[in-house]
This record gives sequence, structure tokens and C-alpha cells, in this order.
Amino acid sequence: MYRITAQQPQPLHDTAATRRLEQAAAATLPPHTLMQRAGKAVARLALALAPHARTVWIACGPGNNGGDGLEAAAHLQRAGRQVVVTWLGQPDTAPADARASWSRAQAAGVQWADAPPADLTPHDLCIDALLGIGVCASPTAPARPAPVRLQACLRALHHAAAPVLAVDLPSGLDADTGQFAPGLAPETPLHPTPSVRPARYTLSLLTLKPGLFTAAGRDAAGQVWCDDLGVPAGNEPPSAWLCGPAAPAPRAHASHKGTYGDVAVVGGEGLAARGLGMAGAGLLAASAALHGGAGRVLVALLDQGHQEIDPLQPELMFRRFDALALEQLTVVCGCGGGQAVAAMLPEVLTRSARLVLDADALNTIANQAALHALVVARGQHGQSTVLTPHPLEAARLLGLTAAEVQADRLGAARQLAAQFNCVAVLKGSGTVIAAPDRIPAINPTGNARLATAGTGDVLAGMVGAGLAAGASSFRAASEAVYRHGQIADHWPAGRALTASELARHAGPAEHLGSTAASL
Repeated sequence: MYRITAQQPQPLHDTAATRRLEQAAAATLPPHTLMQRAGKAVARLALALAPHARTVWIACGPGNNGGDGLEAAAHLQRAGRQVVVTWLGQPDTAPADARASWSRAQAAGVQWADAPPADLTPHDLCIDALLGIGVCASPTAPARPAPVRLQACLRALHHAAAPVLAVDLPSGLDADTGQFAPGLAPETPLHPTPSVRPARYTLSLLTLKPGLFTAAGRDAAGQVWCDDLGVPAGNEPPSAWLCGPAAPAPRAHASHKGTYGDVAVVGGEGLAARGLGMAGAGLLAASAALHGGAGRVLVALLDQGHQEIDPLQPELMFRRFDALALEQLTVVCGCGGGQAVAAMLPEVLTRSARLVLDADALNTIANQAALHALVVARGQHGQSTVLTPHPLEAARLLGLTAAEVQADRLGAARQLAAQFNCVAVLKGSGTVIAAPDRIPAINPTGNARLATAGTGDVLAGMVGAGLAAGASSFRAASEAVYRHGQIADHWPAGRALTASELARHAGPAEHLGSTAASL
């Protein structure tokens, strides 16, 4: 068993792959072995997380996830805890393994109750063993009202005063998408008062599930642990990867600015055009490219030459768009581009050596099939291209709604990569990086400090710096997304993180922390 941190990559397996592993293991092991191992692992982690808990309330569903909880109940009762179990199953209808665990819990002397104890304290513990991986949050799945007792248990878990340990997944969460199934989502935000919220933990069994790390998964899962129950993944390929930090890349002493490439930022519609000045977006992207390690950063603001220098960043070299040698440059296009960027896109798409497309460049491409075709052609010609949409921009590119994109973030990112023949970075909680014919990656870093204007422009500039230095599109995108979030994760408490500050810290981290902790 080990805790999942951002310090090393991890394979992620979806529901179908996990079931295949489970079935293959069950066929070679004595009956009830996997559930016994699961219950023992849950009890072990529970004792480590809440060593002073006197009472443990375990909400158990009628299936095998509930069986894992029943097995854990027996272990915890024998360990001297006061265990109270609410079981939504019945011995005569329960699966054989769950029925055997119920018998063991009975023999151990656990207490059975229809509701959680009224006197749970922050020192006690709740265990969520209601649903596991059997939940589908697809928008096309028929919505069925949850049974009344299940709803009551979920409400009690969502509002518990004690910490909550979820078995495999927080109940109601889709293992593949990270979205809650209809009728099973918390009625209010899980943690309305972060400073006093009880801790949330999840012990993922057999495999790590993608849904724990994207969409609603990160908030719901809390601190994630994994136990493979002694069943190696073997030949089962991962459905996705959880990103790890970049390998150290010291710069050679015998290098110069040309070694690290030139980035050109094209964007920043001027105030005069429509009264909507967005030059700051272009300057943020340029600052991020500069601090991210680019050898030179050129800035072509779409402001009719109004700004010729940035006094706070004199290293930035201002250019007219027609003076850019695009064939020799890594271009970051679209940040604050407004309507003005549309006229530049045909040249940018056909001539740029390497290209990052963001913001208004994406919105323009979404409305013009000819520009879409030029993006596809870049991939056919071996020209590196990275798209960096947020969910609404991704929806426009795919002809979907933002809700449909969020309903399956991994699927949407893969679809973007396939349709545009390039790397796609779908931003959000658990940013997804996808490329044609490649296993996608989910980023584990970042937090709500990044929910402020300009941070997306900073990310685009950081990706551009990586491309300019010679990284592949997928690597440049993955490493930039990871570092972007890592800055937020290590930001001092009580100090505002603005996009400008983020850009100034865009260089490689000096300290990436310790390796993953093990229990």
C-alpha cells in the first residue's frame, strides 16, 4: 500500500481493465481471497489514518464494495474499535463473497444500525463502502432515483463531522470520468468551509482509476492511496497515466541563447480596435516563455504598434507581425487575440515551425473549417502543434457543450487530438494531455489558486518555451502543465498568486519533494 503523490508517474486503469484484472486474479486464487485482502487493507489504512478513533461507522452497500467494508469491519472490531455498520444488503441476496464477510463481521461482534452514530467526533472515522466502481455517470445513461436508504447514507457521509475513507472510490463517482452519477452528487459542495472540513481519503483497490484525478474526482477523493491486493497489472495496458515531474535537465555550460530557441507571441488585441484591450494576455505569455527558459522572446502585439517596449521586461523584443520569420520560430498564438488574430492565422498555421494555439486562435479555428484543415495538415507535415483549450473552447472546437466535454474529459481530449491531429491540453481540474495514437496523461498538480485571469496565457507561454528548447509536443505540454500546477501547490499561504507572479516562477523547480510515502 502506498500514498499517491505528484512525485512519480502512475498507471491508471479504467473500469473495464480493472474488471479484467479482478476476474483473472479471482480465477487463480481461493474463493474470497480478494475481498479478504481488500478488507484487511481498508482496516490497516483506517487504523493508520485515525489511530485515536473510538468509533468507526461503516456504510456498506449491497454488493462487493459493501463486502469489502464488512470485511474491514471485522478486522477493526477485533482491533478494539467500536464498529457500527449500516448495511444496505441482505444475507440471502448478497454476493457469495459479501455474504461470507457479513458472517465474519457478525462473528466479530460489530454493531448494526440503520443510521450513523449521533456522537461521531472529528477524532472518529467514517468508511464509505457503498458503491465502488459500478457507477456510470454518462449523460446518456437512464437516470434512476437512488434508494432512500442509500441517499440517507450518502448525505450522512457528505456532512459527517468525522473524516471519511472511501473504499475504491467515493460513492457515486464514475471511475472513468470523475463525474458523479445523476442523483448521487453531493447536494452542496463537499467542502464548503475548507479550513474546518473533515479530511477525505480514498483507498483505490487493485488499480488506480482515472476518475480520481480529474473533473470532480480530486475534490471528492481527497488524499489517495492504492493497494494492488497482490495482483500485478501484468500485460493490462493503462488507460491513462498520472504525470510525474520532469527529469532534471541541467544546462550545458557551453550553451547560448540560440541553444534554447526563439518564441514569438502573437496576440493581445489593442484597446483601439474595439475598446477591449487585451495586450496583457500576450505579455503574460511572453513573460512565461522568458522565465520558462526560452533563449529569446519576440512579441507581436495586435495593437497597431502602440506598444514598443515593456519597461518592466526589457528583455522582450517587440516586432510587427510581418517582420517575424515564422519558419524559424516557436509561435504562441491567440492569447488575448480577440478578433484581430483571425487575419494572422492562415500564415501562422502554414508557416510556423512549432505552434501553440490558445484562446481566441482556438475560437476562430472552431468557426472556420479551412483553418481546421490547416491545423490537421500541420500534423501530416510533421510540424509540432499544441492546442490549450479550456472546456468551453474545447466544446466549440468539437461542436459540443461545455457540459458534454466535462462529462468525459479524457474522451474529449482524445477526440480533440484525433480531430486536429496534434497534442491537445484540456485544461481544468486534472488537466488532460492527449495526442493521436498515444495513451493520454492526467496532471496531478495545481489547485484553485490558478482560477484567476491570465494563468492560461502563462501556460501557453510555458509550453512554447519547452517546444523552443527542443522537447516533443507531448513532453513540452506535459512538463509545462505539471510545473504550472506545481508552482500553485508550493505557493506561500496567504500570498495572492497572480498570473504575473506565476509567469515569473515558470522556470524549473529547484526542489521537487520526496518520493511517494509508503505505509
